[in-house]
Amino acid sequence: MQIIESDTRGATDSAPAGASRLVWLSAAVSAIGGLMFGYDWVVIGGAKPFYEASFGLDRPADQAWAVSCALIGCLIGAMTSGALSDRFGRKPALSTAAMIFAVSSIGTALATSFTTFVAWRILGGVAIGMASGLSPLYIGEIAPAASRGRLVVLNQIALVLGILGAQIVNLLIADPVVPGATLAEIAASWNGTVGWRWMFAAAAVPAVVFLFGCTWIPESPRWLAQRGQWERSEHVLSRFGGREYARHALAEIRAALEVSPGRSLRAVLQEGRFRRVLVIGIVLAVLQQWCGINVIFNYAQEVFESAGYAVSDILLNIVITGVVNCIFTVVALVTVERWGRRRLMLLGCSGLAVIYLALGGCYLAGLQGWPLLLLVVAAIACYAMTLAPVTWVALAEIFPGEARGASMSVATTALWAACFLLTYSFPLLNAAAGTGLTFWLYAALCAAGLVFISAKLPETKGKSLEEIEHAWA
Repeated sequence: MQIIESDTRGATDSAPAGASRLVWLSAAVSAIGGLMFGYDWVVIGGAKPFYEASFGLDRPADQAWAVSCALIGCLIGAMTSGALSDRFGRKPALSTAAMIFAVSSIGTALATSFTTFVAWRILGGVAIGMASGLSPLYIGEIAPAASRGRLVVLNQIALVLGILGAQIVNLLIADPVVPGATLAEIAASWNGTVGWRWMFAAAAVPAVVFLFGCTWIPESPRWLAQRGQWERSEHVLSRFGGREYARHALAEIRAALEVSPGRSLRAVLQEGRFRRVLVIGIVLAVLQQWCGINVIFNYAQEVFESAGYAVSDILLNIVITGVVNCIFTVVALVTVERWGRRRLMLLGCSGLAVIYLALGGCYLAGLQGWPLLLLVVAAIACYAMTLAPVTWVALAEIFPGEARGASMSVATTALWAACFLLTYSFPLLNAAAGTGLTFWLYAALCAAGLVFISAKLPETKGKSLEEIEHAWA
C-alpha cells in the first residue's frame, strides 16, 4: 500500500496544472447534456398556465402530475445510465440521451391529449435522468485534478444557461395575458393553442447539437483502462495532456485497478468503506433537492402569485431569477477550487436555512411584492454558487472507479426520487399548510443537511480520483 500511495503522489505531481483545450472542448460538449437538463426541467414552469388551459387541468392532482410526471422518466434514466455507461462506455450513453432529448421535445410539442403529453414528458425525463449523471461523470473522468472542480461546474453553468434559455424563450413566445382571463379564454388564445408547444419544441435545436457533438468527443480514458483497452486509453490521455501526462496518469490508474479490480456494484458494496461513500453520495443528492429551491423554478407561478404578482409580471420575474442563477453559478466556477467543496456545501445549507426562515415569515405576515422577490433572488444566488454545482462535483469525485458509473446511477436515482417527492408534494403542502410554513420545513431540512455535511463530508479539492478513493480506506 505504501508503494502505491507513493506512485499516486508522483502521478499527481506530473499531471498538468490545468486542463488542455481538448479537455475543455470535450467537457463543453458533454455539458450540453446539462443545458438540455436545465431547459427541459424549467420550460414546464413558463408553459404551465397555458397547457393547463389547453388540456383543461383544473384539479391540483392533475396539475401536480403534469409537472412531476417527467421525474418518473428521470428515475428510469438514472437507474439505467450506470449499467449502460459501465458496459458500453460514457460516450454511447451520452449519445443515447441526446437522441431521446431530440425526439421527446418534438413529441411533447405535438401532443394532442393530456395522456400523450404525459407520455412524451416521461420519455424526456429518461434523457434528463441519464444526462444528469453522465455529463458530470464523464467530465470528472477526463479532467486533471487541479481543474476538475471548475470543469464539473461547467456542466452546472450549462444547466443554468438552459434554465435561463427556457425562461427567455417562454417570455418571448408568450403573448401578454389579459388580467382576469378565464381558463377558456387562455385555452383559445395563442398561448393556449400554439405558444406552449413552441416552448417545448425549441429544445430540439440544442438536442441535435448535443447529438452531433457526442460523435466527436473521445471516450473516457478511465473507462477504457477499466475495460483493458490500455492503448486507446493512453492515446486519449496523450491527446489531453501529452505523452508524459499519459504515462503518469496510466500508472496511477493501473495502480488503483490492481488494488481494486473491476467488480460489480454489489461486490464493491461488500466493503464497508464504499457503503459509507454511497450513503454520503445519496444524502448529498437528496439534500440538493429537498433544500427546496426547485419549487421556485417548477412552481414559479404559485410562488409569485402568493407574493401578489400577475401572470405577465411572473414571467419577467422568472427571467430575473434565471439571470441571477447564471451569475452566481459563474461565481462557483471561481470559488470551487479556492474555497473547496465542503466549505461551499456548508455555506449553502446555512444560507438557505436563514433565507427560508425570513421568506416563510414574510408569507405568514402577509407581505407582498419586492421584499419576497429579493428573498427569492437571494435564495437562488446562494443555491447557485453552493449546493447546485458543488453537489455534482462531489458526486463526480467520491465514488470508487471500479463501479463509478453504477454508483453515480444510484445517487442520481435517489436525487430524482427526492425531486419527484418534492415536486409532487409542494402543491399539497402549499394548500394544506400555506407557503410560509412550507418554506420553514425546507429551512429545517437545510439545517439537517448542515449537520450531516459537517460530520461526514471530507474535502476533496485538488486530489486525483485515485487519491480520493485511497483516502476512504
